[in-house]
Amino acid sequence: MPDLQTKLRHILIVDDSPTMRRMVMMSLKALGNVQFAEVGSGLEAIERMALGPIHLMILDLNMPEMHGIEVLQFVRSHKTYRKLPVVVLTTRGDEASRAQAMSAGATDYLTKPFQAGELLGRASKLLAVETRV
Repeated sequence: MPDLQTKLRHILIVDDSPTMRRMVMMSLKALGNVQFAEVGSGLEAIERMALGPIHLMILDLNMPEMHGIEVLQFVRSHKTYRKLPVVVLTTRGDEASRAQAMSAGATDYLTKPFQAGELLGRASKLLAVETRV
């Protein structure tokens, strides 16, 4: 069985902002052996999930075509991804949005602007890997 430190982990970043996707990738590089996939909409996220394994999803709520809550509902209804860790990363800091995301199946919830170290720490715990800073 491969060691968790050497096993390649796949992270899907779902955000309609290319700048935000780059910021998330830069924040998570210290995870080590990770491969990033990035998409700009909820529909693209679902399409990408069909192409191969995903070990962690970073998901925005406000996106074109398909809202993040709808993506979460799809993920939780699909047997293969029911236990996939999903971190919602959004500008919506109100308690109603947080409660809605958590009840839809989010594993964690962070608001933008985010602290890189906080995102890294949470992702590290969810992937069960030590960071390489």
